[in-house]
Amino acid sequence: MKRTVQTAIVAFFVVLITAGFAFAANATSGAGNFPFFHLGCLIMGGLTIVSLKYRYQGIYLSEAVGSFALYAVLVALFTAPVIGAVKNLVS
Repeated sequence: MKRTVQTAIVAFFVVLITAGFAFAANATSGAGNFPFFHLGCLIMGGLTIVSLKYRYQGIYLSEAVGSFALYAVLVALFTAPVIGAVKNLVS
């Protein structure tokens, strides 16, 4: 029962962080420039972390949520608005 509840909590945070990414990407990108590939990578990474959390009981809840949050930041760094901001900052 504990494993199922913890997996559900991780799945909730995965959905929450993915929805936040989708909202932010929609707000910052242009009309036809939504990063569907990045969203797909984020969804696949979330499914992988949730399945690993369900399969292996040794993974702590905070580790699973934290690793997905860091993965989401890594994916967000390679979207067009962030790359444009870095180009403007450097030049």
